[in-house]
Amino acid sequence: MGETKAEARGVIDPPLYFQAHVFVCCNRRPDGHKRGSCAARGSESLRDYMKARAKELGLAGVRVNMAGCLDRCEFGPAMVIYPEGVWYKIETKSDIDEVLETHLRQKGRVARLLLTEHDVPPAKA
Repeated sequence: MGETKAEARGVIDPPLYFQAHVFVCCNRRPDGHKRGSCAARGSESLRDYMKARAKELGLAGVRVNMAGCLDRCEFGPAMVIYPEGVWYKIETKSDIDEVLETHLRQKGRVARLLLTEHDVPPAKA
């Protein structure tokens, strides 16, 4: 595998500050908005649960944050985990538990919850 441009200039990325950074969309649009919003679908309480549960499980190096709009409103509540950039649709505490265990602890994927390249918002008018 070839060098990146940064590596060629002698710039090396620092180590990751978090082993996993989880962003849960908590954007709220006005009631009745055509695209809906993750917060209106319960993302705020799901984020709160995920944050507390990750701590209870002792998942070191995992940071759970709320995010503004992640632009996948129609598929929400949406979340993304970095550094991998894996997207999920989460609707229940059980979904959260599965993501925490399978993705963050076991380094696997929860296939039934994945948002893929096929799940994109409609084109803007």
